Amino acid sequence: MTAPKAVEDADPVLLGSEAERRSALRLVLETPLYRAATVAMFLSGLGFSAAAPQIASFLVNELHASLPVAGLYYLTSLTAPIAGYLVGARSDRTGRRLGLFRMCAVAGFLGWTGIAFSTQLWMPFVVSAVVLGFAGAATSQVFAALHDEIAARPKAGNDGVVAMVRMALTGGWVIGPAAGSFLAALAGPRVMLFATALCTLAQIVPFLTRRASAPRATGVDVRAKSLPAATAKPGFRQMAPLLMFTALYMCVYAGESIKYAYLPIYMIDQLRLTPALSGAIIGVQPLVELALMPLAVFVARRTGMMRLMILAAGFGVAANICFATSGTALGLFAGQILMGGVWGVFAALGIVVAQRLLPTSVATASAIFMSSAALSSALGGLAGGLGVATIGLPLVFLVPALFAVIAAVGLAWMSRFSAQSLTTGR
Repeated sequence: MTAPKAVEDADPVLLGSEAERRSALRLVLETPLYRAATVAMFLSGLGFSAAAPQIASFLVNELHASLPVAGLYYLTSLTAPIAGYLVGARSDRTGRRLGLFRMCAVAGFLGWTGIAFSTQLWMPFVVSAVVLGFAGAATSQVFAALHDEIAARPKAGNDGVVAMVRMALTGGWVIGPAAGSFLAALAGPRVMLFATALCTLAQIVPFLTRRASAPRATGVDVRAKSLPAATAKPGFRQMAPLLMFTALYMCVYAGESIKYAYLPIYMIDQLRLTPALSGAIIGVQPLVELALMPLAVFVARRTGMMRLMILAAGFGVAANICFATSGTALGLFAGQILMGGVWGVFAALGIVVAQRLLPTSVATASAIFMSSAALSSALGGLAGGLGVATIGLPLVFLVPALFAVIAAVGLAWMSRFSAQSLTTGR
């Protein structure tokens, strides 16, 4: 398998003295589009992560769903990859990144508002499957717009900008669960869900007066009725490297749904850890992730993105082995710190790699990559359920360890055929 030739020339990471002097933070502060994307992604992460842990209890307590039925709600996210692909393909045909982003954000507002005011159990399921699937594509459109801006105005440290915007999304996820729990306890779950709707809509505000650069493949006028062949719908052969990379990413991500489903149960029911200690163990991962994301970009410039991701997948293997075998709080802390290393790399670099593997259709690439989390969550839920029924706790964590081994081997194989911009960081 060979990556497209265009990948070699796509968005090079500029090195040397100029790059060292010009920081990603300075670029974000200087560039209106980068500032807007950073604020929007923080609001996106804040809103969604506030609702995600509360939705099952809302279905049970407010709409009287049984626990099994409430669990089925998460399967509605399986429509997200389809919706994301449709939006991404439309974006690549028209070049209207921010216009589609605004439409997706409005869809998110309407969707979460509909769930907040639902009176029948079927309503959240239908709204989530039909409306929120398109809302999830908003994030991919922002990263596609960032790609276009970087291609139009290349500067040293641009890949660091992508990492900083991704850090803002992660920062929202750090704050959101606690904020959502507090608001739900104070004002009720319906108010909390409507607050999520407002956060989703508020993503539009930083972009109200912003215009994105035209996609490089389409030329300067994105309103043209006929676009060059470079923006034609990519075939399977063109998409194969991206699809393989996304599948390997899903193997890594599947471990998260297994971990969040069973690690709290293991800590409380079997290890008898206090709630405060259990919370500290869970909370250490995003802190490590945030700290390591800028470092991941710095190291990738010297070692190559794919090589660094192989190492990160290896961290995932070690982390899950810690969960499965340690039996102590110290071992679980070590596992979570290693997982912070996994996501410090994949969160910072994953979207960049995905776009470079399909450089002629970056919105499609962004949408496929970003929406793969829904499929990987379903994969992890199925594998974790079968695993815990077969080998129990804590050995179920050997299942995501195996997934991480598959990812590491697959990434190592891909790195042999990937273009120079992925293997050398240039």
